[in-house]
Amino acid sequence: MKKPVRVGMLVPSSNTVLEPFTSAMFHELGEAASVHYARFRVVEISMFSTSRGQFDLAPILEAAERLAETEPDLIVWSGTSASWLGLETDRNLCAAITDRTGVPATSTSLAFEALFCGMGLQRLGVVTPYLPEIQTRIMENLATRGISVVAEAHLSDKGNHSFASYSPDVVAGLVRDVARAGPEAIAIICTNFRGAKVADALEAELDIPVLDSVSVTAAYALHLTGVDPSALTGWGSVFRRSADLL
Repeated sequence: MKKPVRVGMLVPSSNTVLEPFTSAMFHELGEAASVHYARFRVVEISMFSTSRGQFDLAPILEAAERLAETEPDLIVWSGTSASWLGLETDRNLCAAITDRTGVPATSTSLAFEALFCGMGLQRLGVVTPYLPEIQTRIMENLATRGISVVAEAHLSDKGNHSFASYSPDVVAGLVRDVARAGPEAIAIICTNFRGAKVADALEAELDIPVLDSVSVTAAYALHLTGVDPSALTGWGSVFRRSADLL
């Protein structure tokens, strides 16, 4: 009998969306794979030093060490901080996690990067709950990788806990607003935002890929651990895009 895959996920402490959504996704896989969590403190998303300091290596590596005690096949930082701090921060973090624990590591932002490259995206729509200055940094970082944000919507909230209070209908409304510009895809960038449950229906309605952070993270984790993501349905087309998850 094949050994079940274990995925460990590092979770922002105030996030109340990604854990139940990701667990629901993995539940559909039965005995093939399981997901396990560890938290470190993240309570605000802004460009202030207090917010940036939440992503210092020491507390994250401590959480990763505890997570590694489950003997996972992969450790995933299920957060989008590198979308505004720069992808190199997550590359360095993942290398440090692997160096400390011996376990391969990736992140939500690196999952998005793999997907964007695989899809050959050039024109993207972006939806977040974030502050304007965070949104601007996200768009600037995407531009350095040849991706133009043709439309965006954000809620000017510094959260992080409050991001989960917005209903799926609010997220869907933002996606519909951005879709009017005709992007090649729309990315919902935040793992504490309720986009995963409406992504599938929005894709059918708008005929545009809707790439939610929680779904993208789970799909990439399954892809990297050799589990077919297409077994999951109802969470968006990303689970049917294995060929694009380079």
